[in-house]
Amino acid sequence: MEFSFLTFLIFLSIDFINGIEMNYEYVTCGSVLKLINSQHDVRLHSHDVKYGSGSGQQSVTGVDSSDDHNSYWQVQPKTGATCTRGAPIKCGQSIRLTHLSTKRNLHSHHFQSPLSRNLEVSAFGEEGDGDEGDNWVVTCSGRYWSRKDQVRFRHVVTEHYLHVSGDTFGRPINGQREISAHPSPNNLNYWQAAEGIFVKPAPDPNTGRVSEHDEL
Repeated sequence: MEFSFLTFLIFLSIDFINGIEMNYEYVTCGSVLKLINSQHDVRLHSHDVKYGSGSGQQSVTGVDSSDDHNSYWQVQPKTGATCTRGAPIKCGQSIRLTHLSTKRNLHSHHFQSPLSRNLEVSAFGEEGDGDEGDNWVVTCSGRYWSRKDQVRFRHVVTEHYLHVSGDTFGRPINGQREISAHPSPNNLNYWQAAEGIFVKPAPDPNTGRVSEHDEL
């Protein structure tokens, strides 16, 4: 299920009325959420501002604000795969994160990031369609990606980790932090689920069990 921002607002109001999807423990396929970097306390963000160097693709940054609507991302299956809406994301599963406002996927490649000289992280594709550079492995310690846990995102192609170095941009995105991909795991690439809608899994009407048979 693809979300526009208007759809998300309607869905959010319905969920507050129903009171059934706001307290689920796990991040699930189809969830729409913000991600906060545990070290720098900034949220993963994007906007229709392109890098002036490197790939020239849509920039991805970190912002301090907790109420910026450009910080929502939808959890999607990896490129070419499917997942059941509401199925909990497994540790070790490959996913895409689609920016809700611009419909571009969190992406990396071998371009150099503009400030820290790590690898560039951008938003890529059209209407959620991109390529293999959009796939990230959720690395966590349990069976599923828990909203309470700190997790890392390892890029499938480059094997680098989604990272916040602390470097800040000047105009036109003054004060926003650079998001890059770093070659090794450390405390600067821990992330945690923040605000959002966490879709509860629907049990199979025949068995009463939740499906766990999505592609990795």
